[in-house]
Amino acid sequence: MTLDSQARQQMITQQLRCWSVLDNRVLNTMTTMPRELFIPPAYRDLAFADTSIPLENGQSILAPKIEGRLLQAMEIQPNDQVMFVGANNGFLLACAAKLGRQVHCFEANAELAAHARRNLLAAAINNVSINEQDDAQLSDGAMYDAILISGSLPTYDMRYERALKHGGRLVMITGNSPVMQVFKVFRQGENQWQREILFETDIAPLPFATKRSAFVF
Repeated sequence: MTLDSQARQQMITQQLRCWSVLDNRVLNTMTTMPRELFIPPAYRDLAFADTSIPLENGQSILAPKIEGRLLQAMEIQPNDQVMFVGANNGFLLACAAKLGRQVHCFEANAELAAHARRNLLAAAINNVSINEQDDAQLSDGAMYDAILISGSLPTYDMRYERALKHGGRLVMITGNSPVMQVFKVFRQGENQWQREILFETDIAPLPFATKRSAFVF
């Protein structure tokens, strides 16, 4: 077994499983997806470490255990249409693309969008589209089975839950450093949603997060 293989397996057993990531489809996807291809060369030795890794413009790659918890909460099924706000390094997009049918991503930063596209190409992922904009132009007619807001927002934004299909799942991180809450939202009907707090964390805000008003329920 190579050093990378050992580190990858330790990531699964010592980080993800210990943090209650137990969905076999998620674990298999994160095991087989070449995470090292998505890590900047200067930090490649940390590809499987239990730590965040810095990116451009104050963004950072999340620790694997947090990525696993977010993916698991989305409950992505093989025919799902998935929406992301924030491309980050593209790794979560790639995992979601393996779990679902199509991933639609909104990324306001052109450099991050280009970086994610390069990583997805290197990993041979071809069912992800990245739009170089924030989600301010989100169409009322666009409905998704699963949505992830990959950066934090200062307050809960109700627009995202309204973009879910019936039975759809939304995962959103809200609050201010150092304590933020990870919400999971399940759309039960036309005007009915079930919301729960999964865990607390502290991640970088989306670049445009403070530039628009949001709604607090």
